[in-house]
Amino acid sequence: MQRGRINYPKLVEDALRGVVRSVLAKLQAGEIGPPHHYYITFVTSYPGVLLPDYLRERYPGDMTIVLQHQYWDLEVEEERFSVTLSFNNVLERLTVPFRAIRIFADPSAEFGLQFQVEPAPVAAATPLPKTDPAKGEEDAASNRSKADRSSGEERKGADIVALDRFRKQR
Repeated sequence: MQRGRINYPKLVEDALRGVVRSVLAKLQAGEIGPPHHYYITFVTSYPGVLLPDYLRERYPGDMTIVLQHQYWDLEVEEERFSVTLSFNNVLERLTVPFRAIRIFADPSAEFGLQFQVEPAPVAAATPLPKTDPAKGEEDAASNRSKADRSSGEERKGADIVALDRFRKQR
């Protein structure tokens, strides 16, 4: 039996991704609410990320979403979460593997986590089909949410974000 080295940084990141999963599961179950809200930045080209082509084109690197007042159908699974958000009044379903998350922050609690995401080729990402306009907007609206207004501009290249502002001062 060959013995390997323990990759402590990976173990810690996996455990912290479990924190994100737990928080989102509590949000899904209605166990937490205001003032908590969550900024989630993820790599759009990561394998398993599902989002419409026009969003992937607009955000070819990273995308930030906010789960605060208007989001619907949050579903949390072991390896990923899905949520419906509104982009310019068009409701879209996104699926994000936890391993695609770069940043998770709850500004109301001054809490944030930053993760390393292994690079993945753009071709590995899976696009979603375009929204079906035949589906009633009323039905869709009951199951969807608004996106991050602050995600704003397209990002080019890698950004380094310091989360010090979210940490409590001692």
